[in-house]
Amino acid sequence: MSVLNPAVLLCVYGFFSNLRPSEPFLTAYLLGPDQNLTETQVVNEIYPIWTYSYLALLFPIFLATDYLRYKPVLVLQATSLVVTYVMLLKARGMLAMQLLEFFFGLATASEVAYYSYIYSVVEPAHYQRVTGYCRSITLFGSAAGSLTGQLLLSVAKVQLVHLVIITLASAAVAFVAPWFLPMPKRSLFFHKSPGAAEEKPRSSSTALLDKDEDSERKLPPNSQDVSTISRSSETGSHRSGLVEVLRILFDDFLKCYRCRPLLAWSLWWALATCGYFQVINYAQALWENVRPSQDYEIYNGYVETLSTLLGALAALLVGYLPVCWSLWGELALCVLSLLMAVCVFVMDTIRNIWICYGSYILFRAIYMLLITVATYQIAATLNMQRYALVFGVNTFVALLLQSLLTVVVVDSAGLGLDVFTQFLIYGGYFAVISTVFLVAGLCKLASRRRSKQEDEVQEDKVLDDSRA
Repeated sequence: MSVLNPAVLLCVYGFFSNLRPSEPFLTAYLLGPDQNLTETQVVNEIYPIWTYSYLALLFPIFLATDYLRYKPVLVLQATSLVVTYVMLLKARGMLAMQLLEFFFGLATASEVAYYSYIYSVVEPAHYQRVTGYCRSITLFGSAAGSLTGQLLLSVAKVQLVHLVIITLASAAVAFVAPWFLPMPKRSLFFHKSPGAAEEKPRSSSTALLDKDEDSERKLPPNSQDVSTISRSSETGSHRSGLVEVLRILFDDFLKCYRCRPLLAWSLWWALATCGYFQVINYAQALWENVRPSQDYEIYNGYVETLSTLLGALAALLVGYLPVCWSLWGELALCVLSLLMAVCVFVMDTIRNIWICYGSYILFRAIYMLLITVATYQIAATLNMQRYALVFGVNTFVALLLQSLLTVVVVDSAGLGLDVFTQFLIYGGYFAVISTVFLVAGLCKLASRRRSKQEDEVQEDKVLDDSRA
């Protein structure tokens, strides 16, 4: 029951906080009579605020989540979502919508509390199962919300403002769940359990600890012994000082990113996530230009539902793909990143809404597949504490790149380009990512071949010496 209660509450929260029927139609709502904003205001002045807010709040929220032990930040996220949809329903004008984007950025940055909370209240043996439940329910909630919105719009002929009301009601239901969660007594950095250092090494019943021991052998030979990291982390966790925690995080950061495979997957993670965020953030604006919602019926909800479900299916299929990622990873990233670039170029150049929809679905499915592979490849070499840090750093770098891209390409303070020119740049961006990993993959294969030839020469020399 101690595992079941928080898991059920987290699933309830994850489902209703992601049940957002209005989300696939947000751009149409802002451009329509309810808000009556211009495309330039929405695309170039309102949407960029989410990117900047997410970036600015990510690291402070990461530290606050651990220091406050998760639950208060979950309540903060739930509150931010309610405020967001109350403003979307009641507030008017560009400044109000910019403030709305700030609150949504706060809610997005606080997602770290949702995925971290469960690790503080259950034993490591339950991590994989409960994580699967929580992630699946959020995807199901997102897909159900998109489908509900589309059916209400197409079949029941409701107005867009009614979808916002339903989304607000769903956020209000989600707001209740975190209050009933038990308050954790420990966290990864500031409130680590006394005696954890002694108990964990002796425990042989959990797969997580086996992974920790394996990962210590996987780090590069030129790095310091990984046990030093663990001991320093455990010592610092008892002191619970901010400066000490930051020092430990920085030491772990340096040692983790010396591992070349981890660095390669993290590089793709950051680069691709930056481009992915830009495409999904501005796809609705592109569709509005191809097929205006004021003149035609739109099917954004079906597209979001299908792309979410196919993305989840692609993520599930990763474990069944007969690919040696350690050998062919870079070249696979090259080929699939190039396919993502093609999808974006097709969306931009072929002004047909059905082709745009299809390209978007394929784009999201490829990203979900690759990000799942990247997550697994990174997590396979790290323990819980370190991969929380690495995933946070990767997301921060992605947001930093996205903010730079937004300032230059999207924001009115920069070039303020129209949405078609933006997508042309995003397609080129993914083509550059593909080129980077093509070069990396070819260099890796050449290095392996050269190493193999040197080994063969050495073996021949040994055989000649033995005959002599």
